[in-house]
Amino acid sequence: MTRLSVNINKVATLRNARGGNNPSVVQVAKDIERFGAQGITVHPRPDERHITTKDVYDLKEVVTTEFNIEGYPDDRFMKILEEVRPDQATLVPDPPHVLTSNAGWDTVENEKSLTEIISSIKALGIRTSIFVNPNVEMVEGASKVGTDRIELYTEMYATGFLKEPSTAIADYKAAAQKAEALGIGINAGHDLDLNNLKYLVQEIPMMDEVSIGHALICDALYYGLENTIQLYLRELQ
Repeated sequence: MTRLSVNINKVATLRNARGGNNPSVVQVAKDIERFGAQGITVHPRPDERHITTKDVYDLKEVVTTEFNIEGYPDDRFMKILEEVRPDQATLVPDPPHVLTSNAGWDTVENEKSLTEIISSIKALGIRTSIFVNPNVEMVEGASKVGTDRIELYTEMYATGFLKEPSTAIADYKAAAQKAEALGIGINAGHDLDLNNLKYLVQEIPMMDEVSIGHALICDALYYGLENTIQLYLRELQ
């Protein structure tokens, strides 16, 4: 079964809108695990517009499933990894000003820098994953830089799924098959929801993990958090 890691950035966004600690990202993370999710994902951006640096350290003390920290690998991010030692670090290429991650790494152009960064992270005992577009060449490049996993950027899949699912999934299947052949684990994330998730994992059954935040938190407003986690887990079975 593909594992579900819940991105709790939007919980922090809601808290930050009023200040204080309501809702508590720590309590929500504990509840998400209690409700059956297999991981917690956060993306501590430099401007702290949702998850703060303090949140990351607080969460480290309570997360008992997989703790996945996303981010651009600048000095600040690398310091967090060194001190927190999450289970997984997911590297994204987006600079600090962007609203949300919106592209994968060019693993060919950035081969040298990614190789050095990933080597440093793996030396800390942290599994590495890098954000990539569904492109076989980029997957081959990912293999060369030494990453443990890739995270397929699924916005194009989610958009295309509304028109023709089989066309939307084609490049993702090819990329996943190449990754599997190269011995790289496969994660996925971005714009996945209750409508398009099942088809994704049915067509790519070797998927290790999906990271879902925005849609899941939106669904929780209607269905409740516990029920929503169960709905997403059901789609992954």
